Amino acid sequence: MVKEYTLQEALKLAIKTEKESMDFYRKAGSITKDERSKKVFDLLANEEVAHLKAFFEHYRGKDLGDLPTLLNGPMDKLSATHQALEKAIAEDTHEQKALEIALQEEKACVELYSLMLKDIVDPLVRRVFETVIKETQGHYDMIEDEYMRVMTMVDRSDQDIYVRE
Repeated sequence: MVKEYTLQEALKLAIKTEKESMDFYRKAGSITKDERSKKVFDLLANEEVAHLKAFFEHYRGKDLGDLPTLLNGPMDKLSATHQALEKAIAEDTHEQKALEIALQEEKACVELYSLMLKDIVDPLVRRVFETVIKETQGHYDMIEDEYMRVMTMVDRSDQDIYVRE
């Protein structure tokens, strides 16, 4: 059974999701040795901040505090994303695993936000969700490219050539 969200519930969930993603990318960037991967994680963290701010603008609840406090608040160490990253760090496979986790998270975000979008009537909030969905799909593509590079796979620009040969 699919849960129907009120606008404020959807925004709150989206804010929490973006905060979790931001924290994940910050942590992944801080432990990554590969400079290019570090830049990708840092870029993604900053873009998640922008998404979080866009959702926060429309959120009317007071339970999350103010935006600066939320942005600088502690990471949710019980989240599945954080737990998976900690496990990858312990196994010393963090760059590869962090990218794999990121791919899963971005895909899940697109699916969640697309589901929520169906019930959002407010045109401004719809636009926020639509924009974030599009940007999140871009994140997925960027992470996929970086994953292929880290795994010494074929670059996206060369995929068609290798697939056809």
